[in-house]
Amino acid sequence: MYWEEAIETMPREKLEALQLERLKKSVEKASGSIFYGDLFKKIGLDPKGITSLEDIRKIPFTTKDDLREHWPYGFLAVPKDDLVRMHSSSGTTGRATVIFHTQSDIDEWTNIVARSMYMTGMRRSDVFQNMMTYGLFTGGLGFHYGAEKVGALIIPAGSGNSKRQIQLMQDFGTTTIHIIPSYALHLTSVFEEVGVDPRRDTQLTRAFLGAEPHSEKTRKKIEEFYGVKAYNSYGLSEMDGPGVAFECPHQNGMHLWEDNFILEIINPDTMEPVAEGEEGEMVLTTLLREGMPILRYRTKDLTRVIPGPCECGRVHRRIERIKGRTDDMLILKGVNIFPIQIEKKLMDIPGVGTNFLIILEREGFNDLMIVRVEVGREFFSGDLKQLEALRRRIVEELKSDILITPKVELVEPGALPKSEGKAVRVVDNRED
Repeated sequence: MYWEEAIETMPREKLEALQLERLKKSVEKASGSIFYGDLFKKIGLDPKGITSLEDIRKIPFTTKDDLREHWPYGFLAVPKDDLVRMHSSSGTTGRATVIFHTQSDIDEWTNIVARSMYMTGMRRSDVFQNMMTYGLFTGGLGFHYGAEKVGALIIPAGSGNSKRQIQLMQDFGTTTIHIIPSYALHLTSVFEEVGVDPRRDTQLTRAFLGAEPHSEKTRKKIEEFYGVKAYNSYGLSEMDGPGVAFECPHQNGMHLWEDNFILEIINPDTMEPVAEGEEGEMVLTTLLREGMPILRYRTKDLTRVIPGPCECGRVHRRIERIKGRTDDMLILKGVNIFPIQIEKKLMDIPGVGTNFLIILEREGFNDLMIVRVEVGREFFSGDLKQLEALRRRIVEELKSDILITPKVELVEPGALPKSEGKAVRVVDNRED
């Protein structure tokens, strides 16, 4: 049941004492980097002045812009000769961020990924098909090393080539997959195309979902189609990658491994902590990172701590599935909207497919939202009144949740672009 029972079930007061011990070392280590060394001098912070967990608030927040502005080695806290690997973000919204690892960093990261996988029931007897991109992206190698530590047989399939993915599952008896939720939904149509029923024709029992926010409805669709238990996971390259937080078999929030990270939830407007159970922006601090410790990192991810103990017996606090990101938020006619809100509504409507696209346009001085949705082919082959009724229902359902009236366009399955990486859900054509 437990990978490291002593750590996973440690009494809360002992866990917090361990966090403080590691926080002191992490702050001391960070002071050796150019960025934190200069910052601490500027604010007059002596690392030895950290004597309680509350003292973490003496340290300013670290942002993605800080990482970009000090590219590439400004956060490095060890000699370059001590490094064994680097990873990088995609850089789709600006210059990429880069993270460096010592061998100890890789070992600690591997351990919490293995701990996460083992928690879900994965064992040496499993066959693990990793359908994530390998390379600078952390998801592929992070899960690969974790599965290797558990002792499972690994199929390093990488992303794409959908028909080959299905063939690999069948030929080698894959039991566990690691997959992006939107790609898992896309793959359902390929299964149908080749006449393979994953429930009947494969040995799949478990799926690890990550890399993009997804709704509970999306998880249920994946579980029902594949006949698996689908586990939500959370990670980001700045905090190593996957394995920061993971669901246990009870699937009621993700346990964030607090022996490796300090968790804070703040109000992104006031920068002050919120009450336990309230939603806010997650802030994380590394506790065991040697090569590039990062303190109070603003993740931009919105979530909340789920109050109370978990039935599984683990004391590490649980976070709710990520609602969205503060920088993913759309502001339309003064209303704050997250793409995942739209996904939740769409996935609850019978007849709606697995792909949609939000298009933002500007007409004169007015902003317009177009939601393009794939629906079942049967709606186009008969009475078009059914199609119009479905369209009107989608408009009303979305309006009731996002408080504005979108223009909804219904298209046939396969009409929208498919992505084998993170799904592109928003196209903003507005001119600033």
